[in-house]
Amino acid sequence: MLDIASDLRRWLSSGERIALATVVATRRSAPRPIGAKLGVSEGGELAGSVSGGCVENEVFGLAQERLRGGKPVLASYGISDELGLSVGLPCGGEIDVFVDEYEQPLIERLLQASEREEPAVLFHAVAGDRLGSKLLVFEDGETLGDGFGEPPVGVDGLLRGGRSVLVEDGAVFCDVFGRRPRLVVFGAVDTAEHLCRAAGALGWRTTVVDARAKLATPERIPSADELMVEWPERALEQIKPDHATSIVVLTHEDRFDIPALKGALESDAFYVGAIGSRRNQERRREHLLAEGLGEEALDRISGPSGLDIGASTPAEMSVSILAEILSVRAGRDGGRLKTARGRIHAES
Repeated sequence: MLDIASDLRRWLSSGERIALATVVATRRSAPRPIGAKLGVSEGGELAGSVSGGCVENEVFGLAQERLRGGKPVLASYGISDELGLSVGLPCGGEIDVFVDEYEQPLIERLLQASEREEPAVLFHAVAGDRLGSKLLVFEDGETLGDGFGEPPVGVDGLLRGGRSVLVEDGAVFCDVFGRRPRLVVFGAVDTAEHLCRAAGALGWRTTVVDARAKLATPERIPSADELMVEWPERALEQIKPDHATSIVVLTHEDRFDIPALKGALESDAFYVGAIGSRRNQERRREHLLAEGLGEEALDRISGPSGLDIGASTPAEMSVSILAEILSVRAGRDGGRLKTARGRIHAES
């Protein structure tokens, strides 16, 4: 929503009605992910994209029909579709796009939630008797809309999964609005700067923690969104890592490593990594066992952190580490696409 927020607000301020087209499903290679949106104003303006230009003109027509009083529409596009010659996708994929009008209070609340990173799920009936019904449910229990008596699926599970999905045999689209993924790095070293720069380019929030004030400076780590001069325990109390948080330990000192890893493993962080030799990993493991952590918890540590790409410089190490973080987040092994047999793109 944030990528088209300025256009949506401008249309709302001028009193225009708005339709949104949303990608609710993809098959094979698709140009835009599930959840991608195209906004269409009553005056005929467009913002955003559902296919990178392949089917926008067709979807625009459906949105205009909806704003003139037509019903919500679920449309499929792809090479195998009967419209393939005129609006098919050149990549050979297929997408399902749902087009509906969104009322002003709902759009305003969605924009507010996106800007504040308030986790929420919009349940939207895309087929069946409840076609067009909407219910927005927030993590804290706040709701907007009365299209459903109860959410058809648990909100907590959807937010933890972080992916928008179709449920009830494709009749309801669960549009997930979560927090931006967060990368927390312990150790204000060269690799931390490269990690923050790369993660920032992905739109992630980045935090670097180090108790050594001379190292944790904006001059050394200019790409971090946040620098914390704190010991690991205090920093983790303030950060409160959740299921959208990845943690990487780069410090190489037990006084930092052990409390950082212990606190990370006791949190909901989806990724916990630590650099260091295999010998050092085993030694650190013994220390963490002595701290009361179990084998199952310790198996969560990715150490040495990163994928096996032969990285040697800090910049190369950051690519290796971030690639592993992305693969874990997507539930992938991180192997070569050439030998993979599944979908190229994660269903996100």
